[in-house]
Amino acid sequence: WDPLLERGWQNTMQEDYKPSEEALRPLVVPQRLLLGAGPSNCHPRVLKASSHQMLSVVCPEFFALMDEIKAGLKYFFQTANEMTLAIDGAGHAAMEASLVNVVEPGDRVLILENGIWSLRAREIAERCGAVVKSIVRPLGEFFSLREIEEELQAFKPHVLFACQGESSTGVLQPIEGMGDLCRQHDCLLIVDGVASFGGVPFFMDRWNVDIAYSGSQKVLSAPPGLSPISFGPRARAKLASRKTKVQSFYFDMNWLMKYWAVDGATRIYHHTASVNLYYALKESLLILAEEGLEASWSKHRRNAELLWEGLENLGLELLVKDKSKRLHTVTAIKIPDDIKDWKELISYVMKTHSVEIAGGLGPSYGKIWRIGLLGNNSTPENVQKALAAMKDGLEHCRSLQQG
Repeated sequence: WDPLLERGWQNTMQEDYKPSEEALRPLVVPQRLLLGAGPSNCHPRVLKASSHQMLSVVCPEFFALMDEIKAGLKYFFQTANEMTLAIDGAGHAAMEASLVNVVEPGDRVLILENGIWSLRAREIAERCGAVVKSIVRPLGEFFSLREIEEELQAFKPHVLFACQGESSTGVLQPIEGMGDLCRQHDCLLIVDGVASFGGVPFFMDRWNVDIAYSGSQKVLSAPPGLSPISFGPRARAKLASRKTKVQSFYFDMNWLMKYWAVDGATRIYHHTASVNLYYALKESLLILAEEGLEASWSKHRRNAELLWEGLENLGLELLVKDKSKRLHTVTAIKIPDDIKDWKELISYVMKTHSVEIAGGLGPSYGKIWRIGLLGNNSTPENVQKALAAMKDGLEHCRSLQQG
């Protein structure tokens, strides 16, 4: 006897909550070459790794996996920092974690602002109650050590935020020397490497960087959803000396370091890890270690230079004029004056070539196109596919306008 059936609940469910046509539609994923600013296409080994069956997040095998990921990330960052781990969340998660753990109300934060990611960092710092100041450069330009030092002397910040690979503008910001300046002025250095680490040289320890972070979906060519991060000794000292609680529980490194058994601490459950994403990140770090960082850096530089030459041969102008300051993973292309509908090119090459090319983002929206050669996608063959798609797209847009 079922009292719900007697009251007619079964009929009500059938009538009112029948699955919709959309709910019953099978999953269909188009095959595309992702040459935007990320995510990049996953390596086949990464896809295979991510398809393994679930593990408990509190079993010895999963703990061993976390330790292996930590070892791979230390190589990725070029650091011996024990507090090196991955946060469950996209690159924004690590950006937020980097700031909320070392910024307290009233602290001064200096932002190197030349694209969208510095604007996001400013927003987070302000929400932490910081006094925030920006050094602003036009889109496509970088910051010199001299102007940074002048602001360090004048503003006396507790934290300096810099983005090594500004993917919204294609700028490669030099980092070497910043850490030394920050130590001279008793300031922590945070470096965003979401779109650059693994694709251009970065040495966390050698360059005296206090906090660095990245994302799984860019050069590592793993699915989005994990963000590697590393805290050096000075950042850890700042965290330990806080007068107030970290503003976020989920991103509190005091908890995460126990979850990851930093310094051999007894593991304490913090959240349910994204198990299959951990498999994928482990495999992507293994692929990078097998290839070698220097080989990866060289590959990205060679393919970027091949792309730049091809784009200029098409009559296109790159946003970043100084070749030495161009990001090797994401290239920003000025939209020509004679192209009135820049979105049409993106739509056309997606439909005709199954190639994704991105537009601008934030302050660069409507001003540039962006082509990404990230990790597994950084190949000479993909450069030629990108150039063919751009050539065809430009001809299509111009023929429509002449129409």
